[in-house]
Amino acid sequence: MSALSLNNSTLSSFPTSISVPRYNRQSLEAGIVHVGVGGFHRSHQAFYTDNYINHTGDLGWGICGIGLREADRAIKQSLEAQDYLYSLLVKHPSGKTEVQIIGCLTDFLLAPDDPEAVINKMAAEETQIVSLTITEGGYNYDPSTGEFDFSNPDIQHDLANPNKPKLIFGYLAAALDRRRKSGQKPFTVQSCDNVQHNGDVIRKMLVTYISSYDSELADWVASQVSFPNAMVDRITPATTDKDIVLAEQLGVIDSWPVTCEPFHQWVIEDKFCQQRPAWEKVGAQIVNDVTPYETMKIRLLNASHTVMGILGSLRGYQTIEQTISDPLFATVVSTFMDNEVTPILDEVPGIDLSDYKRTLIARFANPNIKDSLARICSQSASKVSTFLVPTIVKNLKIGGNTAIANLVIAAWCLYSDTHSSQQGQPLEVIDDMAETLQQAAHASRISPLAFLEQPSIFGSIIENESFCNEYKYYISKLYAGVAIEQIMEVVLSNYKAK
Repeated sequence: MSALSLNNSTLSSFPTSISVPRYNRQSLEAGIVHVGVGGFHRSHQAFYTDNYINHTGDLGWGICGIGLREADRAIKQSLEAQDYLYSLLVKHPSGKTEVQIIGCLTDFLLAPDDPEAVINKMAAEETQIVSLTITEGGYNYDPSTGEFDFSNPDIQHDLANPNKPKLIFGYLAAALDRRRKSGQKPFTVQSCDNVQHNGDVIRKMLVTYISSYDSELADWVASQVSFPNAMVDRITPATTDKDIVLAEQLGVIDSWPVTCEPFHQWVIEDKFCQQRPAWEKVGAQIVNDVTPYETMKIRLLNASHTVMGILGSLRGYQTIEQTISDPLFATVVSTFMDNEVTPILDEVPGIDLSDYKRTLIARFANPNIKDSLARICSQSASKVSTFLVPTIVKNLKIGGNTAIANLVIAAWCLYSDTHSSQQGQPLEVIDDMAETLQQAAHASRISPLAFLEQPSIFGSIIENESFCNEYKYYISKLYAGVAIEQIMEVVLSNYKAK
């Protein structure tokens, strides 16, 4: 059978080997408005929601996608041409790929084209949840202080143009204000980003933003709107041309399929001010406190990704799977998790940390998930400050181990300076702070601690003499051209000697 184009008219013609929506898409109502319809949202929250609708027949939980940036036009056009359908390619370590066509997306609005339409959609009575995957940087806070960054030019624009905002805060504020003035209950604001206490963070940032111009609305948002914290997890590489070809080989002509691993996890605090889908019926965990779960995941999985991304890139590797397949790198990652992270984690209800870590290594090693190190290293300034620095800070307070995390930062310095591997291969640097990072890294050739003199990323760790002495040792070796593998061997030998 030849591959079929993806649209409503072809859904009934796909073979049984391809999972398709079993509900009437024409009757879907968008109870959820989601901002940031990237690959992760489509492999995770939309996947759970589609499964929920299939399982229950509850048609009130369609998802209207929102793109805040001009760069989102491409995904909007792709989805529009396919009646907002897309294929999810679940790649197993065995080589098997399952295909599921996701049908819960109902529309996609591009904010730069019509800000008013986006505000109205969020403010609409049927909208019960506005969810977000806007990346760590989208929360607009200074990691060193945790405070809202009013110096951002886009924030200044939004305060001056409340009906034509650019960032999420302006849209949420305008929509919630309309709900309040019309006497409606507010919608729940649900973060699905890899940010610790993501609900608390978006609440603080939004209330701070609104407080700068409307204290009455800020008080209403603070007292009436729910911001549940959540932990999200599913490795979702960026879509490649090979994935598009694979989808067609499997029977689906899709201009933007999504690939992911089989594993998925979603832990959500049950704190909603409106109705919500019963996602627990399709595998989500609903808990009173998400803190131990998200801390575990951010400090073990996300931080390990950063460790592999930076060290592996310097070595010249291209993917996570390629990196973890090197026994030296696998040992470094395991040592990092066991000696620098596990000792500072609280107990996680229902989770065996040893099993969890073994599962992580197996997930990283999935040969069919070609998760690029370039993706892992994108926006490293935000990722390092969120995933790695808190672990360093806590260990420094209790006299714990920081050797591998320290080496990663030194390696990131060289990476930021040369934009190349130690073999001379060019490295793609995608970071809002790329220029600042490169200047600081280049200055490290003369002043070894220059890279650490960025409190927005590193806080005050430069004040720790022991940490800085070890860091200067790594910098001296790296800038002298010593191979990253040799330095890693020294780090591991020191751990063995303890």
